[in-house]
Amino acid sequence: MSQQVWAAQALESFDAVVQATAGFRSRHGQRRMAEQVAHTFSKATLGKVDAEEGEGAAPTRAIAVIQAGTGVGKSLAYCAPAIALALSRGTRVLISTATVALQEQLVNKDLPALAALMPQPFKFALAKGRGRYVCKLKLDRLAGTGEAEETDEDDLFAEEEAAARAKRPRQETEARIQFYGAMAQTLAKGAWDGDRDSLETPPEPEVWSPVAAEGASCTGKHCPAFSQCTYYDKRKELVGAQVIVANHDLLLSSLGARVLPELDNCLLVLDEAHHLPATALQQFACSMDMSRITWIERLSSRGLRIGALLEVQEIADIPRHAAQLRQTLQDLARIVMDVYGPTLKSQKDTWGPARVRVPRGELPEPLIAPLGLLAASADGFLEALRAISKALRAEMRDKPEEAKRLSTLYAQIGMLAPRLEELHATAQLLLQDAPEGAVPAAKWFTLEVDGDFIVVKGHASPILPGTTLRNHLWNAVRGAVLTSATLNSCGNFDFFLREAGLHGDETTTTLEVPSPFNYAAQGTLIAAETRADPKNAAQFTAEMVDALLHDIARVEYGALVLFTSREQMRQAVDALPTAMRSVVLVQNALPRTQLLKRHRERVENGEPSVIFGMQSFGEGLDLPGRLCESVFITKLPFAPPDDPVGEARAEWLRAVGRDPFSELVVPATAIRLAQWVGRAIRTEEDQAHVYCYDKRLVRTSYGQRLLKGLPPFALQQRAPL
Repeated sequence: MSQQVWAAQALESFDAVVQATAGFRSRHGQRRMAEQVAHTFSKATLGKVDAEEGEGAAPTRAIAVIQAGTGVGKSLAYCAPAIALALSRGTRVLISTATVALQEQLVNKDLPALAALMPQPFKFALAKGRGRYVCKLKLDRLAGTGEAEETDEDDLFAEEEAAARAKRPRQETEARIQFYGAMAQTLAKGAWDGDRDSLETPPEPEVWSPVAAEGASCTGKHCPAFSQCTYYDKRKELVGAQVIVANHDLLLSSLGARVLPELDNCLLVLDEAHHLPATALQQFACSMDMSRITWIERLSSRGLRIGALLEVQEIADIPRHAAQLRQTLQDLARIVMDVYGPTLKSQKDTWGPARVRVPRGELPEPLIAPLGLLAASADGFLEALRAISKALRAEMRDKPEEAKRLSTLYAQIGMLAPRLEELHATAQLLLQDAPEGAVPAAKWFTLEVDGDFIVVKGHASPILPGTTLRNHLWNAVRGAVLTSATLNSCGNFDFFLREAGLHGDETTTTLEVPSPFNYAAQGTLIAAETRADPKNAAQFTAEMVDALLHDIARVEYGALVLFTSREQMRQAVDALPTAMRSVVLVQNALPRTQLLKRHRERVENGEPSVIFGMQSFGEGLDLPGRLCESVFITKLPFAPPDDPVGEARAEWLRAVGRDPFSELVVPATAIRLAQWVGRAIRTEEDQAHVYCYDKRLVRTSYGQRLLKGLPPFALQQRAPL
């Protein structure tokens, strides 16, 4: 079948769904987007099925970057044509989002509605990382002991685990046993599906982590609890689904792992794609703790004990590798403090850990040899652990009756091995020496106090997400659509294309689909200026808070105030007059769902309600109509100036004669600002005001660039009050 026929059939399916949807209005922008999706996916060569050009012919790749303004209806615009094409081509659709909220909306609302309207049936499933599901084997042990692992006389880490229990109050240990016991009973009765997110009150990370299913400690089909495993049950659902909804973290962390459909044989949709570059940097960054190192002794003793049971010859060098690792980490921590101690200690009163970045990524000479030794020792240790794991898997195949004992042994190795892998990866990236003109990695060290411990850590990260995505993602993809309401920055796609690794890619096309909303008639952007320069934080914040309190006193229904720092928000809260305190809901004072529920109840009762929030409230909140008639932006949302990866990137840009503020800071701020402003108008009936108290928006040349990326509101300038 030809590309044109595939595309035409996909559009017919989209049109049929639109016509069959009760009360649905035809939207020109939505159909234009659907056309682009159909055209793009019909061109892509998938797997070996479509290789009609002959054996050895290069496959065709097709990628579309689509900015779809608020109200376009982008979920339907990509779902209907993509699914129709996948069904006709015998392949699957993989949708990746950035937030749990959109994943849940797609799986619980959009896809069921679409499945009821499309002529061809299809199945869909939600894909999450292992860590979102419970490990029944771990839970059963915890439900009886309150500890994550069984211990025995031969296990050298039993003493340390006992010491940890001794430090914990008895009531807390008993409470944990009861909690895990109740969880195990609920799972056994079928009243809970084993998904952390479906618990009525999801537990804190430190409580959930010991029972989470993790790949390193999982023996798969050899596990005695395999037939009751939540994670593998969910995996079975993925096998039979034509549409899989994942997230960017899982997509990037599982590359090459066969957890999701193969990217050269599926249609990939990246929604909320403006998050992809930041997710890529987080995925490929790494860190190591040079102070808390007792786990090395535990891993060594486990490796020796289990390896001896299985007669693994490679364990002979484990004691040497472990001793070398411990000594080298201690040496590295001492050298870091010798070199950077004064700088780190001078930051003791700052928020979070003290931090010092390595200029140009060029490590001081005293650190190079120890890091090389660390990498070599970690590599040798890992080789021995791989030999043990291989022997354990072979033993499980040969002795299924001993599956429980062997699975426990495998878990004892697997629960600590990832720390060794992270140590190895961090040492390698820290040692990476960029040739002349090449892009260096960001490298930095931190110092923090954790109880009685002074903790020194080393960190490293790539600085160009585009390069990382080109090397790890795009070289495997055949057909993809990237979409969001904010991909265009300062009037063009250049910044996002560079960040996403698609700039200059001949197979990539861009499309901007404007919102159907009449922003000029529906909203007003009020540039409320202050006398103080926003760079003078103290004076600016004081004057801004006065203006903000004056404005929110006139709020009749719902409003959202967005702050750029905790300190800024704290000062505004402290300045609230008594009468206004009952009107304001502050982020983190209540769980997010409860806070939004209370906000809705107040507005529905005709009462004013104002939410004070920060970055996470500036995106993804959908508060239509009276729920958000005003948005107050206290200051332009520039990224924090002390981010080590951003600092390293700016340093590199300056070194090659480029301007990081114009090339990096302003475009990134434009996307963030557009998201914040986007909270105001959510439907074609909304009327809203957006206030910005940062005069740089209208008084600077870069402010004019930022304005180009915002919806075309009617603009009003207001002199200082």
